[in-house]
Amino acid sequence: MSQQIFLNGLPQTLWPVHCVQGTFGAELAAGLRRERIAKIFPKGTDPVTDSYSGLFDNGHRKSTGLGEWLKEKGVTEVFVCGLVTDYCVKFTALDAAQFGFKTHFIEDASQGVNLQPNDVKNAIAEMNHAGISTVQSSDLLRIK
Repeated sequence: MSQQIFLNGLPQTLWPVHCVQGTFGAELAAGLRRERIAKIFPKGTDPVTDSYSGLFDNGHRKSTGLGEWLKEKGVTEVFVCGLVTDYCVKFTALDAAQFGFKTHFIEDASQGVNLQPNDVKNAIAEMNHAGISTVQSSDLLRIK
């Protein structure tokens, strides 16, 4: 399933091949309304440093540009969801909060892998401890 190694002094988890640029696994969902997409920020483009967060690589050495772009656009609040809760979603939410955004985790629009028992539960607790609220997608439908 996954393997832990160290590369450039940073722990790296080797995952099964997924989301490879130029393949079906990296494509946007067919039903996604693409006219609402202003910009795409690739992550995980450095072959020697993993990148769980949508804002930085795991060593915080390189930014994707997303946080800076959102700030330039006047964004103050972000909602994070997706795959996987206990890795990419968690690190994106934590980096967004650290970047100064009011951050929300959309629980029912996310899925974890739970490599260890309670990984998802612990990830949500870590996000909550960092000031990130947990919401459900139905909560967002009530926002006017």
